[in-house]
Amino acid sequence: MPTQLPTQTNYSISELSKEFDITTRSIRFYEDQGLLAPTRKGQTRIYNQRDRVRLKLILRGKRLGFSLAETGRLFELYDTDKTSAIQLASMLELIAQKKNDLTQQLDDINAVLIELNGLEDNCQKILTELS
Repeated sequence: MPTQLPTQTNYSISELSKEFDITTRSIRFYEDQGLLAPTRKGQTRIYNQRDRVRLKLILRGKRLGFSLAETGRLFELYDTDKTSAIQLASMLELIAQKKNDLTQQLDDINAVLIELNGLEDNCQKILTELS
């Protein structure tokens, strides 16, 4: 659970790392992937509120099963035009696909659980007969 920092304009990599309980290496990786774009003062990265919000969305997307490429695509669509019907339709299409993928995974998990329960019952039955 991220800790709350006071609202501020700029953040260091270590502040964001602590707030979101992730490594600075992860943050640099997201930057390398083009998902974050801090400014620099010498060697120091300076993240703004937009970067902080994007980092929060990246982590939320990961929890929801979105790949970094999918998250990047959502960012691109949002950055292009927040009010365009085409962009919103593309976002809805991506969301629908992710929901379909998750539903399929859930169905697969339920099928495996049914098989495991049957196997467990069979093992219990044989063990009881052997006793």
